[in-house]
Amino acid sequence: MPPTNIRLPSIKQTNALIIASVTGLMSYGLYTQYYQYLEPCPLCMTQRAFYCLIGGFALLGILHQRRHRIYSALAALSAIGGIATAGRQVWLQHLPPEQVPACGPSLEYMLETFPLSETLMTMVRGDGNCAEVVWTFIGFSMGEWSLACFVGFLLVCSWQMLRRT
Repeated sequence: MPPTNIRLPSIKQTNALIIASVTGLMSYGLYTQYYQYLEPCPLCMTQRAFYCLIGGFALLGILHQRRHRIYSALAALSAIGGIATAGRQVWLQHLPPEQVPACGPSLEYMLETFPLSETLMTMVRGDGNCAEVVWTFIGFSMGEWSLACFVGFLLVCSWQMLRRT
């Protein structure tokens, strides 16, 4: 007979775990950028923005507990955006070399010279830099791990929306 005294974390505790997870992911991303000198591609930068949105909505869910369903829905939408960008990066990484798009300039250069709309489109579509795999952990690239994390956030945020207070 299974134990019946198992308590699930509260909405506030779950949001705190989401914030801690986002903080850990962002910290590792910044560590690889500034200490391992892995330059993030446009899709990586877009994924970071979606992580920050998820963490921000989880924080708002803690501060305004009566509106936790709204903030969980917004975090879930942010996770869907992250799934789309991480999925695109994984797709680019698995293209045959002859089908990979050309590499583009750095984000700093694009922000200085290109119109904002063109820079944003490049960040959403990605370029050849996004297809390069320079980091793996147990055989999966950073884009694949990011995709798994976004799916996990989507599941948790969906559960947060549906659960009782």
